[in-house]
Amino acid sequence: MYPKLKRWLDIVLSLFLVILFLPVWIFIPVAILIDSGRPILYKHLRVGLNGRQFWLYKFRTMIQDADDYLYQNDKQLLKKFKQGDWKLANDPRITKFGRFLRNLTIDEFPQFFNVLKGEMSLIGPRAYIKQELEEQTKKYPQTKIWISLILSVKPGITGPWQTSGRNEISFDKRAKIDLNYAKNYNLFGDLLIILKTPQAMLSKW
Repeated sequence: MYPKLKRWLDIVLSLFLVILFLPVWIFIPVAILIDSGRPILYKHLRVGLNGRQFWLYKFRTMIQDADDYLYQNDKQLLKKFKQGDWKLANDPRITKFGRFLRNLTIDEFPQFFNVLKGEMSLIGPRAYIKQELEEQTKKYPQTKIWISLILSVKPGITGPWQTSGRNEISFDKRAKIDLNYAKNYNLFGDLLIILKTPQAMLSKW
């Protein structure tokens, strides 16, 4: 029952937020062009519902060809990235304006269109990268049996671990939070996450 209602809520709320933040769709692309040129959007393959991959969209916050820079040109940075559970503190690839967008989580806004396409939900587990799942489940073997259940629900723009105040945690702890969400998600819990999200966004500032 709730999964069907959740889809309708995703559509209605996403359309509302796209219209509400209309100035963002005008100002942000212009600011990115001025700051670092094109492209405006960044797309990245992520693992979605039942393991199907999809293109996740964001406003570009890094230098052009940032992935190539990481994987081909800076092996030390790549090593730190993987040692940090696929996160980098003070990532040198982030542009000045990109850091501003990330601090307010505005870079995530294009994912409303992923939601409208049915690839994501407003609320859900993190949208993982395929290679990340492969490598992290080797590093944390206990998480391997969790992944299929985590992927039984659509990934979200926001979710339980993003709003928990525990962003700087290891993969296994994030996966456990996502697992608990996939097992127990409901209308009340999703509404609570929505209410917590603005505070979580501003806490990075």
